Amino acid sequence: MNTYNNSPFSNIPTVVKNLLIINILFFIATLVFESKGIYLVKLLGVYYFDSPNFHIWQVITYMFMHGGFAHIAFNMFALFTFGSTLEYTMGSKRFLNFYLITGLGALALQMLVQAIEVHQIAGSFTINITSFTSSNHEHIRTLSEIYLGPMVGASGAIFGLLIAFGVLYPDAELLILFIPVPVKAKYIIPAYVVLELILGVAQFSGDSIAHFAHLGGALFGFILIKFWHLRRLRNFYE
Repeated sequence: MNTYNNSPFSNIPTVVKNLLIINILFFIATLVFESKGIYLVKLLGVYYFDSPNFHIWQVITYMFMHGGFAHIAFNMFALFTFGSTLEYTMGSKRFLNFYLITGLGALALQMLVQAIEVHQIAGSFTINITSFTSSNHEHIRTLSEIYLGPMVGASGAIFGLLIAFGVLYPDAELLILFIPVPVKAKYIIPAYVVLELILGVAQFSGDSIAHFAHLGGALFGFILIKFWHLRRLRNFYE
């Protein structure tokens, strides 16, 4: 039977604790190697499946890479905050499966959207990026970003956790930056997902965030919660 102590720091469950450690170690390694001119992001971040830089291990390693301190800080805070409760709720093995599946689901949706973009521009899902030419500079820029820009971060899996938390603990009150009063999870989390959808569709210039990866993680998280028939633990957020 799972137990929970009021002190969150003394009750970080096993999988969450190890995920935090692995992500932090990857981030430190990224900084150390970068100082020596070796860019791990290019090796461990994930590229579009047709990119010459794509390697199969990247579908897993990209989840542990981050693009900066703010990126990893936000994701690890969310992993600690929501992941701890969810691991107690699901159990360690199922939680790890949930985390990895939502991370893969995030990548699947992001690559699907990228494939559609490539097909709209080139008439094919695969091209030779080094020899492709077009008079449309915007098309060249888009293809270069898809083929030569790696995706990194645990954000897809984190969005899966957010959705799971919102479904299982909808009345939990959350303190959100810039909002002076607590907001229930059933309101703020769907609003966040809608915002991601708007930003993903709008594709504002200069926005390098993989919004559809976030949506993919959220979608797979919702499916898993329903498919596994998960229920919240009593006395959590009541």
